[in-house]
Amino acid sequence: MKISLKKIAAMITGMFLVLATAAGCSATRSDEYYGRSGGGTIGISMPSKSLERWSRDGDYLQKQLQDMGYKTSMQYADNKVEQQISQIQNMINEGPAVIIVASIDGSALAPVLAQAKQAGIKVIAYDRLIRDTDAVSYYVTFDNYRVGQMQGEYIVKELGLDQGKGPFNFEPFSGSPDDNNARYFFEGAWDQLKPYLDKGQLKVPSGKAPANVADWQSIGIQAWMAPTAQAEMETRLNSFYRGGTRVDAVLAPNDALALGITQALDADGYTQDTWPVLTGQDADQANVTNIVKGRQSMTVWKDTRKLADQAALMVDQIVKGEEVTVNDTETYENGMMVVPTYLLEPVVINAENAREKLVDSGYYSAAEIGLE
Repeated sequence: MKISLKKIAAMITGMFLVLATAAGCSATRSDEYYGRSGGGTIGISMPSKSLERWSRDGDYLQKQLQDMGYKTSMQYADNKVEQQISQIQNMINEGPAVIIVASIDGSALAPVLAQAKQAGIKVIAYDRLIRDTDAVSYYVTFDNYRVGQMQGEYIVKELGLDQGKGPFNFEPFSGSPDDNNARYFFEGAWDQLKPYLDKGQLKVPSGKAPANVADWQSIGIQAWMAPTAQAEMETRLNSFYRGGTRVDAVLAPNDALALGITQALDADGYTQDTWPVLTGQDADQANVTNIVKGRQSMTVWKDTRKLADQAALMVDQIVKGEEVTVNDTETYENGMMVVPTYLLEPVVINAENAREKLVDSGYYSAAEIGLE
């Protein structure tokens, strides 16, 4: 069958038109995907959904971004480092403009984030600093040293240590050894409490008092697990608190650990009248309810709505090519660079201000935390 030159020319012209149309569609999808046309896809990597804190963060952050017109790809890693790495790799393959990462192990993500940087993807470290990489563009968090400082200050005030009272029996805990924030929490608290240990106003019958801040991991609770904290507290109570000896204060760096410690104290026969000063962090619902009942003294509330709002603002500024808002360019050195950071201020919550801070702001209803 013979084909005329006119038909061949028409076929070639048609092929060029198809290719041009496809290229045009591709460019349109790309602009839309990366947010240049009022949308885009943003990756969100969270450590675990089993802790109320991260579940609440993820849900709120995702909603904020979606309300701003972005699509989201969110994954929870079940506190498994390799799973988080795999999930971030999958996100990179999807080609988002930005990936927000709340790391499980702050030192394990450098290789996969190097791939993100090579692909031109910006990375925001969310609440936990990611170490040993230059692929982190920004960090948004609360003042983590201040969190620990608040916990230490509370113990000092409640025991009257600054008035010379004591000695008191005291048991310290620190957070997960692979969480970079845990050191800041412990350092802030230890700077307040160590002088009273040195003076003998605080005594640690278990001997679980680190010699210095650098040894904080020796009393760390892996993965912030409440059952592990409960078991550790039970061991200390059974071994060192018998014959009428009671613990007067416990430094718990977050609410998950405080919950486990509470269960150990309850099982050992502590009552509201003999309950020690017990700190916490995150204002988890069960812990705030315990505060209202007198079974935990305080928690440091990091309003994660503000954290998510700031992270979403950073994403929008990155995508639009605007200057990204930060307020700290000196503090957070991650081993390879100082990461530009936005710090938010935490708040102490106790029985006196729980309604004002948490209910009146809409974070919880009164019924949810036992105030009705």
